[in-house]
Amino acid sequence: MLLVTKTDLVTAASACTIKESKANSDGSLLLKTECEAEGEEGKAPADFTLKPSPKNKKRLIVTDDSGFVMGEVSQCK
Repeated sequence: MLLVTKTDLVTAASACTIKESKANSDGSLLLKTECEAEGEEGKAPADFTLKPSPKNKKRLIVTDDSGFVMGEVSQCK
């Protein structure tokens, strides 16, 4: 599961609050967040990047700060 809203990025194991977003010159969006992970106490900073999918421009690819591709999201109808 992967859900991105204007204020949050949620996965099956974590919930992140978006603190800042910055548009990059390549069309991607950098999200600076504060995350809570399932089974852990406290919050930790994390960065995520959203960029258009090369296969489908209506979808966004979500990667974490290590470059791991978490998945694709599309707009809810």
